[in-house]
Amino acid sequence: MNCGDYKFIWQAPDWPDWRYDLEALVSPLAQVSQKQGLLLGRLVDIGLGLRDQASLDALTDDVLKTSEIEGEHLNVASVRSSIARRLGVDIGSLAPVDRHVEGVVEMVLDATINNALPLTRERLFGWHAALFPTGYSGMSRICTGTWRDDAHGPMQVVSGPIGRQRVHYEAPPAERLPGEMERLLEWINAPVHAEPALVRAGLGHLWFVTLHPFDDGNGRIARAIGDLLLARADGSSQRFYSLSAQIQRERKAYYDILERTQKGSLDVTEWLLWFLQMLGEAVDLAHHALDTVLEKAHFWQRVAGIALNERQVKILNRLLDGFEGKLTSSKWAAIAKSSTDTALRDINELVELGILQRSGAGGRSTSYEMVRKPVDPQP
Repeated sequence: MNCGDYKFIWQAPDWPDWRYDLEALVSPLAQVSQKQGLLLGRLVDIGLGLRDQASLDALTDDVLKTSEIEGEHLNVASVRSSIARRLGVDIGSLAPVDRHVEGVVEMVLDATINNALPLTRERLFGWHAALFPTGYSGMSRICTGTWRDDAHGPMQVVSGPIGRQRVHYEAPPAERLPGEMERLLEWINAPVHAEPALVRAGLGHLWFVTLHPFDDGNGRIARAIGDLLLARADGSSQRFYSLSAQIQRERKAYYDILERTQKGSLDVTEWLLWFLQMLGEAVDLAHHALDTVLEKAHFWQRVAGIALNERQVKILNRLLDGFEGKLTSSKWAAIAKSSTDTALRDINELVELGILQRSGAGGRSTSYEMVRKPVDPQP
């Protein structure tokens, strides 16, 4: 689709004079703001410890999913441990340090915790270097901590096999980047804003990913900039919802609307409507996640008088966090690193205590599930 005499949005003569229909955005803006207010109100009432747990869960999801959008799968335990270590949240034993995980965590936490600090070129270079600590993206050597130079041709977003690749988008040439990025950073750091705060988050995300200023990692950094602007909008350095997790669920739609927007006009109402829809759904999911945090806390309060061994505590926490599949004695043994006989003894004790019950699903192997009701501690 061509718009007048240009193919990509940055070629428009009035670039980057963003336009949008504020009247069309008023209702979704109000709905998202109401959902955010309800979430923050619930969080005020639950106490500092549970707020920290809810924030840890949201940040873990954010780090994992912003990488999954790019097809990269990080180790959940490593991500959670890295964030917990930095936030000072006690989660028991910590997983080994993974320097690639550490880099993504550093970027996400800096964007959110230090959201009030100016976003500078040097700060962006630091994020980029943290994402690629070896200087490689896969098998390819890339320039880290600096703008791309287009030495191997224009920056393009492509798909398909070599020889039959489809170009979805081509970014501005490298020689324009210093001036383009200076203009974007001035806009992000401006003390007075013409746009509603949530609209700024959507525009900042789109603007950066349209410039695509780095050899790689542009999507992750664009989403971090969006998170920074959302944190400023919330007036909080703690994150309790993950927009990246919602975008990952709608990954195809995300790339489709980016392509339409980047080949369209400077009226970006459609992008902002989609962005606000994803934001609203992310906050809805945060409400469900908070329900899980509260359920977990209430469970441990109910069983506080029961003596449980370390293996039982570990598996029960896994179940409370949302165990995938059926819990069998063999899975218990594998997770707890115990023998099958020990696993069966552990399970039978919990069945007798009324904490676990045999699943009614049947199947070749006996499986177990948690009893979703209060438990009276046994004398």
